[in-house]
Amino acid sequence: MRILLTGASGYIGQRLLPILVENGHEVICAVRDRNRFNAGKYNSDKVSVIEFNLLDESTLQNVPTHIDAAYYLVHSMSSGVNFNEMEATSAANFVRQIEKTTCRQIIYLTGIVNDSDLSAHLQSRKTVEDILNNSKVPLTALRAGIIVGSGSASFEIIRDLVEKLPIMIGPKWLETKCQPVAIRNVIQFLNGVLLNEACYKKHFDIYGPDILTYRQMLLLFAKQRKLKRYIVMVPVMTPKLSSYWLYFITSTSYNLARNLVDSMKVDVVAKPNNLHEILDIRLINYEEAIAIAFDKIEQNLVLSTWKDAQTTKILAAGMKQLIAVPEFGCFVDRKSRKVDRPDLALNRIFAIGGNTGWYYGDWLWEFRGFIDKLFGGVGLKRGRKNKQEIFVGESLDFWRVLYSSKSEKRLLLYAEMKLPGEAWLEFRITEDNTVYQTATFRPLGLLGRLYWYAVLPFHYFIFNGMINKIAQK
Repeated sequence: MRILLTGASGYIGQRLLPILVENGHEVICAVRDRNRFNAGKYNSDKVSVIEFNLLDESTLQNVPTHIDAAYYLVHSMSSGVNFNEMEATSAANFVRQIEKTTCRQIIYLTGIVNDSDLSAHLQSRKTVEDILNNSKVPLTALRAGIIVGSGSASFEIIRDLVEKLPIMIGPKWLETKCQPVAIRNVIQFLNGVLLNEACYKKHFDIYGPDILTYRQMLLLFAKQRKLKRYIVMVPVMTPKLSSYWLYFITSTSYNLARNLVDSMKVDVVAKPNNLHEILDIRLINYEEAIAIAFDKIEQNLVLSTWKDAQTTKILAAGMKQLIAVPEFGCFVDRKSRKVDRPDLALNRIFAIGGNTGWYYGDWLWEFRGFIDKLFGGVGLKRGRKNKQEIFVGESLDFWRVLYSSKSEKRLLLYAEMKLPGEAWLEFRITEDNTVYQTATFRPLGLLGRLYWYAVLPFHYFIFNGMINKIAQK
């Protein structure tokens, strides 16, 4: 079968793609920026990539006319206040284009929308479902609540809260009920309904066996991690204050935190159905889902994280224009060291960031991340997905990976932190076993120049310490 997979670079898309390929399907991955999607890591001639922007109808001409089914896995939850309008426009454009093809089914992953008092986010998802449902192509909508799995937004937020806060001040929405579902089950449902005619023109809630409050989810997570945690409930905590609480404690963006808090104010409990019996899927409970997630983390087998899809306005125009590091009108800090063991230096370069840290002055990096959060940036809490490997398009603390090649011994990062300018950090090892570390900053006006000179003393110690550690015998 020929399958169109939109949102292929997202959290769900990266999990579903290997399953589709394993089942013998040809998959056309539709992404906004092909430079952020590493098709090579799937090592399959059944995977191809097209580039389109659902908000720009002219780019949808790239969709091939001969396809059997299409997955709609895109959303704008991390965007600003107009995300509902953006989602409606995207869905309408998608429908117009998909009706020109031979597509027999649209599969849409959305949220559970059983409450009449829906948040802006869930109302937007319902609107998208209605638009897709009006298509001539039959729709199968799968409605999920909280998705629990290694790298999922919900899992990482709960993990941040539980592991960092022995005592939590809980707002009243922590008593809201939800029905979490394991990511493994979500992928099984998405795969199981594919071209299953019994599922055409229908919607199903997909869920796990447990109905829990968010407070119970936090405490059960702590139990699984063998941590003693206490939650003190307060009668009032405004949505705005709650959003800032999540934003500063966890790795989430403020827009995502705000939309999550809005969604958490209403119960998200599924309407029972027998889809899991029809598809022969064993439902995984919440505690088992946590155990599976940590098993993947400990084995370094996390396939995707929600942070891969997280983006900033900086990258809106695409990564291609950023790969060529500018030379003129820039401040450059260039350092080099000869090494006896280039293989060790290379491994250190490709293990940088996340739990490994930045090899020198980690507290200064953390302070810079805190300052970034104060100004609405991504901060340093995003970490990295894999301890040894890093791929193009992935987030690495407050950097984005623009180029990554161990064979070429080169790693190029681009700063997503709040800056009065643009910044690149490049590592490469040459044939003569010399490690080059280059920090490039292109200032924006006078403020950018003042910023560079203000941090110059810190750069001297940080960048020297970093390359010395990388080159260390």
